[in-house]
Amino acid sequence: MGQFTYEGTVKADIEDRLLMHVQVVISDKLRRREAFLFTWSNDPRREGGRTTVWMNPAAAIAFTYQGTWSIALNRAWLEALAYTANSPGGLRLIREPAPAEVDAVPGSSSRLTGS
Repeated sequence: MGQFTYEGTVKADIEDRLLMHVQVVISDKLRRREAFLFTWSNDPRREGGRTTVWMNPAAAIAFTYQGTWSIALNRAWLEALAYTANSPGGLRLIREPAPAEVDAVPGSSSRLTGS
């Protein structure tokens, strides 16, 4: 289980494989100096609810992994996450598409950064 940290105080525990995909999408958008919302559900065993942060190039963010760097990236998942990041509601954590679902993923036929 990895951890996403925003501005040193807002933290979310995210499974390493999902976190690596989220890092790629966030890095891509911030490299282009694009600001966007990032929303996730909080652990119901703790506080519950959800958290939304305003991602922007000046934000202090960190991605901490418990596992190894040998995570294979799923292009369809990257495209689906980027699709949400480019929507008015911003980036949301979504499950990895199964192989049969790849063709049905919104934005899967567009570039990674799609729009």
